[in-house]
Amino acid sequence: MVGAARATRTRKMEVTVAGYTLRKLEEMPDVLGDYPGEMRMSAAADLGCEQIGFTWRRMPPQTGGKGSYGHRHKTQEEVYFIASGTLQFKLEDEVIDVAEGTVVRVSPEVARSVWNEGPQDAVVIIVSTRSEDPAADVETVDDFWPAEGAPVTTQDPGAGSQRTS
Repeated sequence: MVGAARATRTRKMEVTVAGYTLRKLEEMPDVLGDYPGEMRMSAAADLGCEQIGFTWRRMPPQTGGKGSYGHRHKTQEEVYFIASGTLQFKLEDEVIDVAEGTVVRVSPEVARSVWNEGPQDAVVIIVSTRSEDPAADVETVDDFWPAEGAPVTTQDPGAGSQRTS
């Protein structure tokens, strides 16, 4: 069976059986449209998830929410995993540099936004509870992250230290 699974990697893979679904990431729709990067969400791909929401996002340098809005949720907790690169998170009034390999949990009521300062692409995986109506659960926070002038807190979760600049 392992050999058969390897042989299908170069072809379209979509397997749905009672109890599980397999789908290649690139076969899930990119919901960003003309915005730089990619965002592929389980809600747009009909994976059959009953409890979990999954989002994979590639962010080129100088993309994300800085100079724009943020958001919070009524009920949805989110967990972000930085798979590659470094991202800046604005969580309420704090801006934190978060490096590859780090997990960030954000409770529903915390206003948040993410930015890739660069110099390379970053990939973030977001896992959350599944929502029947995601638009009804989200609250947009206008003018959340000014383009310039926000202090950045650098935090190394392993060392337990942080520095504000």
